[in-house]
Amino acid sequence: MTPRMSGPGPSSPTSDLAPAVGEYVLKVHGRCNLACDHCYVYEHADQSWRSKPAAISPETASRAAWRMAEHAAARGLDRVTVVLHGGEPLLIGHEGLRAVLRTLRTVIEPVARLELGVHTNGVLLDERHCELFEEYGVKVGVSLDGDRSANDLHRRYKDGRTSHPEVRSALALLREHPSIYSGILCTVDLRNDPIAVYEALVAERPPHVDLILPHATWDDPPVRPDGVAAPYAAWLGRIHDRWVADGRRPPLRLFDSIRSAAGGGPSWSEAIGVGEVGLLVIDTDGSWEQTDSLKTAYDGAPQTGMNVVDHSVDMAAGHSGVQSRRVGIAGLSATCRACEVVSICGGGLYSHRYKSGSGFDNPSVYCADLKELVQHVAASVEGPRHALPGDAVGALASGPGTAEVLTGLRDPQLSIGMALAAEVAKELDHTDEEAAEGWALLCALDRERPDVVRELLAAPYVQEWAVRCLRPPSGADRRLDRSHLGGLAAAAAARAGVAAELPIRAREGWLHVPTVGALQVTAARDGTHVVRIGETGVSARGGAWHPVRRATSPLLDVAIEDLDPFRDCHDHPIAGRQTAPELDDWQRSLAEAMALLHRELPAYAGLITRELGTVVPLRPSGRSRRLSSTARRAFGAVALAPADADVLAELLVHEFQHVKLNLLMDVHALCVPQGSALMEVPWRPDPRPVEGALHGTYAFFGVAELWRARPGPEAEAKFCRYRDWVAKGLRELSASNEMTGAGETFVAGLAAAMDHW
Repeated sequence: MTPRMSGPGPSSPTSDLAPAVGEYVLKVHGRCNLACDHCYVYEHADQSWRSKPAAISPETASRAAWRMAEHAAARGLDRVTVVLHGGEPLLIGHEGLRAVLRTLRTVIEPVARLELGVHTNGVLLDERHCELFEEYGVKVGVSLDGDRSANDLHRRYKDGRTSHPEVRSALALLREHPSIYSGILCTVDLRNDPIAVYEALVAERPPHVDLILPHATWDDPPVRPDGVAAPYAAWLGRIHDRWVADGRRPPLRLFDSIRSAAGGGPSWSEAIGVGEVGLLVIDTDGSWEQTDSLKTAYDGAPQTGMNVVDHSVDMAAGHSGVQSRRVGIAGLSATCRACEVVSICGGGLYSHRYKSGSGFDNPSVYCADLKELVQHVAASVEGPRHALPGDAVGALASGPGTAEVLTGLRDPQLSIGMALAAEVAKELDHTDEEAAEGWALLCALDRERPDVVRELLAAPYVQEWAVRCLRPPSGADRRLDRSHLGGLAAAAAARAGVAAELPIRAREGWLHVPTVGALQVTAARDGTHVVRIGETGVSARGGAWHPVRRATSPLLDVAIEDLDPFRDCHDHPIAGRQTAPELDDWQRSLAEAMALLHRELPAYAGLITRELGTVVPLRPSGRSRRLSSTARRAFGAVALAPADADVLAELLVHEFQHVKLNLLMDVHALCVPQGSALMEVPWRPDPRPVEGALHGTYAFFGVAELWRARPGPEAEAKFCRYRDWVAKGLRELSASNEMTGAGETFVAGLAAAMDHW
């Protein structure tokens, strides 16, 4: 066995409670009926398949299901995903598959929603399989490398026969069963013409396509033509450009992930992005293993030394090899951490970083290709509309920032909102009739009025809604949440002045049309209602219309958002519908607060006037007049409790600092996401994570600027207190090893700005 590595990687169990795991690969058969010469299971460094059972036993499958359910119940998980894999999983036979699927559904579904998948080479797939997968709700993915000549380079039978006709027959069968058709996985080979491969894949009408680089390491590098620095980027770049010209259909996971990460959104690929990977593999013998691609690194690389009989999910997830893939940028090599595209690339696939002696503490063996591909794809995302100002980090670190900087940081939110809504739409099933009809209308409007749709999807609380749908909290009504797509479509139609009629599900007696208003209904409070958008406005039978109202003055024009159901994402309880006198109080106090700010802190006030679009009323507290909050994914909105103008002015500065920093951190990784370090800060009794300390330091930097501008001994005392808080925060952040290069620049910029106080 290859010696253990010095860098982070597979090693030994740890005792700390690990983050929750919601995704599993269950190997139900360990052999294959093809002899693909690029297969990491049989052809690469790890050969552990030779000593493991050919098929999983009913007892092992039952124990594995029990462990997953145990973990989901203990962690309060709403959803568990299990993908049947191999080898070739269909070799277990129809009845073997039925037994495993029945066990998984029986054991896990009482605890959490179970999403099932299977990945197959397709050659055995028949009508009986499709009926079985429809019965148990199993999504089917198939491997195909392109047309026959491309596929035959690797995917052949042991006697050399082609598998291409059988695979195409399987895909034709899946087109007859669209509810279970998941998509196609294709391995890149530079010898194939990329456009011919793309056209062959698209011809199979897959719901999704996943393009993967051939597994390789620094010890066993990929094939590269002489004199070409980034051949894989060039090959994939040709497909990308054709895909963009075709309207970015079907979804290609690699490109969609780069596009999303470039705009500050999530990645949907293990090979891209800095998000943590929460996945475990269960082999046919019941052993817990790390991600399967590690088999390409060295013999024994995926092993944890644990099994489903003796060890829980928490114990397996606590293994140091698993943990090392959940620490984001901090777990990458120094080369990666210094790279300008690290927040998008994320160091590439973990297994591709391996090198004898330094282990996984290296950039990807595809580093040059990934960097060039990320820049190529990201450039097509940003274009002139999303071009970021040259020094957004420095501009915001020096003080309030500028209108140009905030415009550059705000514009990607238009794409992020659309990408997140599209991900929600991908999860719709046959029970989501209202959501599906809403999504169809939204897509039609996007073709006719893309400006209206993108502005709507960049509105506050749309991203909060989408993230809730994609990562539902325990107890969430997922169908009701997804049905909000209908309300968004109604809002887009209303904003575009387009007549429409569509069903919307009521939520506690309200039909929500976000950013526009809501209809209060009395009959069938939680049923489905037909909402009409026309010349007279928005209406429904038996519904009373309540518009979104505004507080308007020469220095501020904001929506008083007291209707949107997804605004309840703040640190304090939100208030209900505001009365007319309460609305008058907001009108007066916000106008007075902004007048104060424009006199005392005009550079900050000008940006608040320009960019703040929504105020969410918080429920007043008898203990404090200073209640305020900002949501991570609600740009342009702050939540405030009623207060006098002097207090509101300070809270507006404080919260808008959070708003700006959230925008910046969507496009620049300033610190390790979800890092483990905690810091003592003077404004909180509890230690804060690095991101929280950074946010607090920046918020109080703005507050200190406000009190510095005010006259009198009381203002001087408050300025000195906040100045000391900021100085303490900056010292702690400067000493942290969880700041990125951009984060260090940002902290240094704040410190330099303080030198002028």
